[in-house]
Parts: sequence; C-alpha cells; structure tokens
Amino acid sequence: MYRYDPKSLVADEFINHQEILDTLAYADQHKDDLALVDEILQKAEARKGLSHRDASVLLACEDPERLQRMYALAEQIKKDFYGNRIVIFAPLYLSNYCVNGCVYCPYHMKNKHIPRKKLTQEEVAKEVIALQDMGHKRLAIEAGEHPEMNPIEYILDCIHTIYSIKHKNGAIRRVNVNIAATTVENYRKLKEAGIGTYILFQETYHKESYLQLHPTGPKHDYNYHTEAMDRAMQGGIDDVGLGVLFGLELYRYEFAGLLMHAEHLEAVHGVGPHTISVPRIKHADDIDPSAFDNSISDEIFAKLCALIRIAVPYTGMIISTRESQSVREKVIPLGVSQISGASRTSVGGYAEEDRPHETEQFDVSDQRTLDEVVRWLMEMGYIPSFCTACYREGRTGDRFMSLCKAGQIQNCCHPNALMTLKEFLMDYASEETRAIGEKLIQAELNNIPKEKVRQICRDHLEKIEQGIRDFRF
Repeated sequence: MYRYDPKSLVADEFINHQEILDTLAYADQHKDDLALVDEILQKAEARKGLSHRDASVLLACEDPERLQRMYALAEQIKKDFYGNRIVIFAPLYLSNYCVNGCVYCPYHMKNKHIPRKKLTQEEVAKEVIALQDMGHKRLAIEAGEHPEMNPIEYILDCIHTIYSIKHKNGAIRRVNVNIAATTVENYRKLKEAGIGTYILFQETYHKESYLQLHPTGPKHDYNYHTEAMDRAMQGGIDDVGLGVLFGLELYRYEFAGLLMHAEHLEAVHGVGPHTISVPRIKHADDIDPSAFDNSISDEIFAKLCALIRIAVPYTGMIISTRESQSVREKVIPLGVSQISGASRTSVGGYAEEDRPHETEQFDVSDQRTLDEVVRWLMEMGYIPSFCTACYREGRTGDRFMSLCKAGQIQNCCHPNALMTLKEFLMDYASEETRAIGEKLIQAELNNIPKEKVRQICRDHLEKIEQGIRDFRF
C-alpha cells in the first residue's frame, strides 16, 4: 500500500489515490462549515497559496456569498501578480503520427481516416513565416508520440529551424515544447536547444481511468508519464507546465491531483509549475465528447480557474482556443494570464489560406484572427503581451518564481508588454487596432511606478517607431 508523500519521486506516493479520496471526503464533510471556509479564504488572502485539501473545501462549498469572495480574491491575486497583461502564443503542430491508443484523441493509432502528416524543415519554415506575419513571437510545438517518425532529433531540428527564421521584422523568441514524456537525457537536449517551458498534460490523475483511457502505447505507463516533470527538472529544464483534460474524470478528483502535483514540484525542486493549463475535452475527428460523462459546465469551469489562481497564485494559467470568446471573457479576469490566438490545430495549418480541418487535433471554438484577438483584449482593458524577456534574461525557474512571489516581476513585465505590443502595432496591426493600441500604451505608461523605468520605456517606444526592435528590461 502506497503512502502519501509529496517529497517522493514515485507517482503513486506524490499523487496518492487514498489521499485524494480522503481529501474529497473531508471537503464534503466541511463544505458547509462557513467558519472554516472563511478561515481558508483568510489564509488565501496572504497570497501564499493553499494546500490541496483547503482548496478542495472551497471547491465543494456552494455558499453564494463565499463564491463571490472566491471570485473577487482570484481577480485581485491575478492583478497583484500579473497586472492586466495577457501573454499571447500559438501552438504549432509538427506531426500527427502517433503510436498511442488514447481514446479521447483523434491522433490515436487506430484512426485510419485521418491523414497522417509530418512537416519537413522547409514546411516548418513556411509555418513559422506565416506565424511571424501574424505577429506571433512565442510558440508551443506539438507532436504525436512516434519513436520512428518523431524522434527527439526531429524535434530538435524543428526547434533550430524555428529559431533561425528571421522574416521582415518577425522572430520567434520563445519555443515551448509539448511532447510525450521522455528521458532525462532527452530533456537535457531540449534544454540545450533553448526551449522555454516543457508542457505535458496529465490528462487524468485517476490511475485506473488513466490506464483505461490509454489502453495501448508508451503513454499507457501511468508512472512514467506522471514522473516526467521530475525527469525534466533533473535534465535542467527550469520551467514546466502542468494540465489535465477536464471532462475525462470527475473534476474534483482532478483538481486535487493537479494541486498535489504542484505541491510535489515545490517540495522536491523548490519551484512549482511555471504554468497550469485548463483544457476541456472538445469534439474532434473520431471523438465525441458526449461519450465522456464527466463534462463540466461553464460555471464549474470558471470556479476551477478561480481556485487554481487562489491555490497556486504565482503560476501562469493558460486557456486555449478550445474555448469560445464568451467563455474566455468569463475566465480571463479570474486568473488566466496566457491565451493562444488565431490557433490552427492541424499539421501545416498556418501556411494554408483556408483553415484545414482534416488533421485537426480538436475543434477550435475561437477562430478570430490575431489582430481581432489583440483588439478584443485591449477593448476589455488588457495589455496583449508578446514578451519573452524573462526566458531570454535567465529569469526562469526559482529566479522567476522568487521575483513573482515577491510581486517584483511587474517592474519589468509591464514595460516589456508595452514595448512588444508597440512592435505588433507597428508591424502587423490593422489601422483600427493600432489606434486603440496607441491610446492604451499612452495611458499604461503612467502605471509604470518608477520614473526612470518609465522614461527608458518611452525612449524605447520612440525607437520602435523608428524601426528598431527587441528592447527588453
């Protein structure tokens, strides 16, 4: 029998099934104990985060007044740590060859009517130019798990190609990587290639469900998959990103498991997850989301986002174009700090004029252009940020987290966001978007607290107007 130990390197101990069951029972027992709920909320106001057990009590609590306090606190914590900046990125699908049998993914090996495709380096370059021409500076690369078709060498070649493309004023300045669990040696190679964050979704922390959902292929190995972040950190990768696919298993179980994984990383490596993603299962070729009976409503989804922000205040939270514009508008204030924009989830999709659907991993709900997404964010009072400065200045891992936890990261992030937005406005924006953006930048300059930093930022903004690029604090 495994025992719960957040410092263990064994998946069954740091994501302990019995501990989660005990946590859910405790939450059910205390969800109406409003004195305890108030005590937990008071603890959360210290901005130090919450344990999986305390956070699970809040998730179970349905008292309307406390729920409003949770939302208000999540919104305030988001402002305290991330201000009104929203970082923008795009996924880049390299290959949909896969040897796994994941029952919720159209790339599963038995799907014979999805065309299989793998980008050549020339095709990768075309995709990167198309993304640069939109204004993107940050990518998350994705590939199916296939040892022969998608070996680590192929991924490394793609990363090299992506960083090498300089088209007009375009440049991809940060490549995050979302590929299958691998070895310490391969993580070391990814680190040497200059990746940003290594992202790996757990899909579900419920081991029995995990084994049923991944019946065949290397991904069937629950422990190897769940322990991947420890190997990544052993390989020198500072920033890792967690996530579950909400809808596969009961959401309260997943929430507890997700927070236990964050606690484990903090306990063992001294630094929690750089990001947490919150995807929900969506329709795709050969996949019907209604076949999974654990789907969650928009209201529960919003509550999960708010409580992740409260429980892990320092982590970046990502929401993708799986979600509609209206859902994104609902959850961005509650804690989201990164969104994808103008995403195409098919292999080679960006170089095509019309959005191809035959190789999509999932249906994209938000199909607006990047210019439209940028304008929408600004109209809601957010600063769309294309900043990659922390990664390029070595502010990663514990160095980023210590600055973030101290609330100091905004001293450089705010001006960096304004300067990268200015680049977008000069190089890629429509007239309407540019007019809104210029007005926003002038107003937001006044929110830079240090006069010296404000003046340097003003000088850099003028130089960007003159055609010089890539300033950063």
